[in-house]
Amino acid sequence: MALLLEQQFAPLSDTNEIDTKTFLESVSYLPPFFDCLGSKVFAPIKADINGNITVTFSEFLPISYKKIKAVYDSDPVKYETLQQILLIEKSTYGSEWPKVGATLALMWLKRGLRFIQILLQSLADGERDENNPNLIRINITKAYDQALKRYHGWIVQKVFKAALFAAPCRSDFLKALSKDQEVAEEDCLAKIRQFLINFTATVDAIYEMYSAMNAELDYLV
Repeated sequence: MALLLEQQFAPLSDTNEIDTKTFLESVSYLPPFFDCLGSKVFAPIKADINGNITVTFSEFLPISYKKIKAVYDSDPVKYETLQQILLIEKSTYGSEWPKVGATLALMWLKRGLRFIQILLQSLADGERDENNPNLIRINITKAYDQALKRYHGWIVQKVFKAALFAAPCRSDFLKALSKDQEVAEEDCLAKIRQFLINFTATVDAIYEMYSAMNAELDYLV
């Protein structure tokens, strides 16, 4: 779990506003998480995370919309919080909003973050396939179905299903999260639960923000 604990997400303020700089710094540590899943099919999810927070991203297909970090760097004071980014872009883009700018980038990013959150929560809760207890397909499938499936067309869904057979076993995945160190499973799960406290609160706050501002879009890719 050293991988996820390297840069834990910060606690939310009383107003649930999310500091953009701190958020981006925390998210920048997450893309290697998908490497632990051991399959290139998860690259689109990793690309949503990595591609939305860096200006250059050569490993995967380029993201077509403005990156969150690029918007923040253009005026750190103006875009101090994620809430400010959405409010300013709503005023700036008018009828084009929310399918533009950092608003759109964050919309996809939060779905990738929700995928991570549900997958890790499922593992922490001890959910297993009774017939294959050392596989994590059931956990990955739950995360995909709840976080991403509804936004993917049938071709992407089929690719994802095929990729499940390349998913690592539970023990290998937990070892990868621990940077190949030998860590007792319960110790690793305890650290997952620790990571999830602020991470889940942050993801929930972003979803609530999109719902309150009517900024969610349901188109397929």
